[in-house]
Amino acid sequence: MTGVVGTWQLARLARRRDRVMLPIWIVLLSVIPGSTAKTYESLYPTVAARASLNAGTGSNPSVAVLYGPAYDLTTPGGWIAWRYGALEALFIALFVVFTVTRHTRAEEDSGRLELLGSTVVGRYASLTASVVVAAASSFVIGLVMALVMVGAGLPVAGSFTLGLTVAGTGLVFTAIAGVTAQLTEYSRSANGFGTAILGVAFLLRAFGDSTPSANWVSWLSPLAWPQASKPFVADRLWVFALEVGVAVAVGAIAYRLVPRRDIGAGMFATKLGPPTAPRSLSSAFGIAWRLQRGSLVGWAVGFVVMGVLFGSMANGVSGLVGDSDQVKQMLERMGGANGLIDAYLAAIVGLFGMLGGVYAVQAALRMRSEETASHAESVLATGVSRVRWAASHLVFALLGPAVLLAAAGLATGLGHGLRAGDLGHHLTHTLGAAMVQLPAVWVIAGLAALVYGLWPPLTVAGSWTVAGITVLLSLYGPVIGLTQAVLDVSPFTHVPKLQAGTVFTATPLIWLTAIAVVATAAGLVSFRRRDIG
Repeated sequence: MTGVVGTWQLARLARRRDRVMLPIWIVLLSVIPGSTAKTYESLYPTVAARASLNAGTGSNPSVAVLYGPAYDLTTPGGWIAWRYGALEALFIALFVVFTVTRHTRAEEDSGRLELLGSTVVGRYASLTASVVVAAASSFVIGLVMALVMVGAGLPVAGSFTLGLTVAGTGLVFTAIAGVTAQLTEYSRSANGFGTAILGVAFLLRAFGDSTPSANWVSWLSPLAWPQASKPFVADRLWVFALEVGVAVAVGAIAYRLVPRRDIGAGMFATKLGPPTAPRSLSSAFGIAWRLQRGSLVGWAVGFVVMGVLFGSMANGVSGLVGDSDQVKQMLERMGGANGLIDAYLAAIVGLFGMLGGVYAVQAALRMRSEETASHAESVLATGVSRVRWAASHLVFALLGPAVLLAAAGLATGLGHGLRAGDLGHHLTHTLGAAMVQLPAVWVIAGLAALVYGLWPPLTVAGSWTVAGITVLLSLYGPVIGLTQAVLDVSPFTHVPKLQAGTVFTATPLIWLTAIAVVATAAGLVSFRRRDIG
């Protein structure tokens, strides 16, 4: 037992450090699905509307790419399992990957784990504590999700099947993050490995769910297992046992790797650099480019792949809503004023905008990680000014999303244009629709810079909280019927939709850009006036 000595104390420390982020993730992920039961009844009040939705959606590959298979949409429970099962699995996977990496590999990066290891703390304590926190949070999310659905009047068996299998996905990716934390020396690389595995899992699920002849491929993805358990239809609780078994097996690999490396090192040895540094590293921007380029390239590749995939599915989306006028009106609020294909493309480019916001936060947080590692202090000891150093990283937080959105818009237009014809029109149309998301992304980046300048200890929690609330409001707000005043909190609500027949106005873009400029400038001024570290 000496290897896990100190686990409880480290778990309490992790819980305290995440006292802001953990409740937000838990509440939002667990409450939203059950809260939409009444929404379903208002959207599809008649048997005919529900039957039409079930018939049109169940065999629609375009819909399956986004939401997974629709087993039974004639009941509120079946609709919730379809509408939220895949998304809940995706978000809980992201949550546990970031949580485990934050309390394992990031602690080694900063040197804190080595300091703690010099006390009475076992070799496995850090990994065990992070696994306990992430796994316990997953269980709480699944349990609260099930209780909320039961409270909304949904069947108990289906509610707990969905809640437990979503929690099981969190367990699987907790174990995966435990393994990736052992592979490399840096937390960003560990997060990159984890999210790359998550991306592969998403593509496997999307391909298997949208290809009837290859449905078995979905079983290779943990993201598909909550829906494969068929909540409210067959209630396959044995899928949760499968998830626990996979989590234990993968987690055992992580524990086998821990003693095979030194603290601060990874299983993949870092290659030695050249004997002399290139001239590009003589400037602050050159250093920032060296640090940011891998992440930018990786995100760009992911955007292109998703853009081609989603764009090629656009023509088949007409079966999404059946005969419900209420749902058509809701989709029009999201940007589809002239048909479901327009609504689908508007939703897709909006999704890319939200992901661009996530990248912007990641790029902006590099400043904080460089500062806490004392790298920034070394650079600032030269002739580089604070504003110049910070601006070298903010360039990627502001212009990096522009590159990503351009790649996504062109890829989506290419995928849609090749299937629908008129490639030139669709390329320019989706490119423009993607690029108008940029001012909203800049607002998120500007707020991250502001938090960094004013409240450095809250940079990570505050920035991710802003991004998380924005994404969740944009994704779930229209579905659960939030008031317009609440929806307006998200900058993406104000982005004009470039749809045929709609009047384009640049006023919201000007206001969003102005807010981003003010927030960024305030962050830089605050950074100039505070102490480093």
